[in-house]
Amino acid sequence: MNEPTLDPGLKAIVSERRQLIGLAYRLIGSLSEAEDVVQETYTRWYALSPAQREAIESPGAWLTTVASRICLDLLGSARARRERYVGEWLPEPLPGHVEWATGRPSAVDPADRITLDESINMAFLVVLESLTPAERVAFVLHDVFRYAFAEVAEIVGRSPAACRQLASSARRRIRATRVVPAPVATQADLVREFKKAWEAKDIQALIGLLDPDVKAASDGGGVVRAALHPFEGSDEVASYLITLAQWTSGLDLVERDVNGLPGLVLEQAGQTVAVFAFHVSGDRIQHIWGMRNPEKLRPWSGA
Repeated sequence: MNEPTLDPGLKAIVSERRQLIGLAYRLIGSLSEAEDVVQETYTRWYALSPAQREAIESPGAWLTTVASRICLDLLGSARARRERYVGEWLPEPLPGHVEWATGRPSAVDPADRITLDESINMAFLVVLESLTPAERVAFVLHDVFRYAFAEVAEIVGRSPAACRQLASSARRRIRATRVVPAPVATQADLVREFKKAWEAKDIQALIGLLDPDVKAASDGGGVVRAALHPFEGSDEVASYLITLAQWTSGLDLVERDVNGLPGLVLEQAGQTVAVFAFHVSGDRIQHIWGMRNPEKLRPWSGA
């Protein structure tokens, strides 16, 4: 996205862009849509008259409010779009360690806090998909970005008490499915062993690395071939992976960070054709998400 030409006095407005993209991505799970949200937010800012901009006490808060409201509208329409989506819909994976925004200081018990790092990983983004649009916006703004409920209320157009209830409901649902991940070093070791077993087409080795109740889902978006429904159980997932290995023969499987955690990328002639994210708990892989939809692999071009 090309930035508009700015007056020197508006540099503070430009500095908000990274935080806005980080917020929008967490709210809607798509980098391309997050960039569109931020573009529209800035368009609305520059549509204001100089006097109107001058009257805004906190431009950063204004931008956050507008971006969040756009995301709330998008989340409402996204539900209908995803009902028509071919196969599983998964959040858009991002390369490397994503460093977006610093959040705000909080007096909340660290044990109850969702960190910015955690809020960008695939497991957390998938759980967010189960929330209603209002729950998701209230929860992310308050629990992740540390906005007060009075501020959240201004953004979503509800009372602070209603926003507190929305965030509380979201928190309960997230806690019900949240599993503490293994240390990153452990995850890296397991993903590396998984890669070796997969390349060797060793089904028994794969089964040994997978949780008995492991789940695997892939997203082709109806554009490329992908499983339309998730696989469950170590035997079923391992068998699927062995089948998948037949058509990946000759392609390069490389270790890469995916949304800040160890993952794998499948490349053909240097081009990314699939990205695999993992959730590891204890000493087993509990979830595997495979992204094949080329429209969602745009951030990996040249990454």
